[in-house]
Amino acid sequence: MADLRRLVNSQMSALIDGQYGCLDAAVEAINARSGQGVCKGTLSKRLACQFGWPVDDVIALEDACARHPVTRLMARRMGGGAETAGGSMLLHAGAISKEAGEAVNAILAAQQSQAAHDSAQAVVEIDEAIEALRRARAVVMAQGGGA
Repeated sequence: MADLRRLVNSQMSALIDGQYGCLDAAVEAINARSGQGVCKGTLSKRLACQFGWPVDDVIALEDACARHPVTRLMARRMGGGAETAGGSMLLHAGAISKEAGEAVNAILAAQQSQAAHDSAQAVVEIDEAIEALRRARAVVMAQGGGA
């Protein structure tokens, strides 16, 4: 459980650092989307692993960033990451290319900076690339293309 909490915290930290750059902006995004009165000190304590992340705040930040690393983590945890998805294989190939490119960029950034938030961002990007591959694989399998 502690590992999951650290992983969620790392992903939230990467989301905040990558999108907002400061806690003040993240607080404003949460408050605007959830209508709650979260303060900078609360986010600081969450990032220090003193408090967990409530679902409302996770959803508010993920939706504001249009990225959903924690939601994807929870779906994979429950085995929901390999559902069959429809759509053109060309669209799946494009998604794989996009996600893989973002993963490569994040890996290189993490290698050069050695900062924890850059490493966490690399993990998020790698997971998103893996999910794009899984979705494409599910479509190919559903079309009778494999063992």
